[in-house]
Amino acid sequence: MKVVNDGGIFEVEVLVASNLRGSAPVAQTFYRETDASREQRARRIEERKTVPHFMDDFGDGKLSKRNRREFERLRGRF
Repeated sequence: MKVVNDGGIFEVEVLVASNLRGSAPVAQTFYRETDASREQRARRIEERKTVPHFMDDFGDGKLSKRNRREFERLRGRF
């Protein structure tokens, strides 16, 4: 089974199914991430570390009016 969330894509094996909703620590005992999934996520994390972070220069991620105009100009919209 594949699970997609903010942490990435996980492939897990369901070990036990339950009809009751319980706490997260209990639920975590019901499944196990596959070795292949763990290795693939580790590779993706390493790949992301090598990608330049263009938004780092803009502080909190919101472009100023001047920076937004420059960005749009570079994209060919103006």
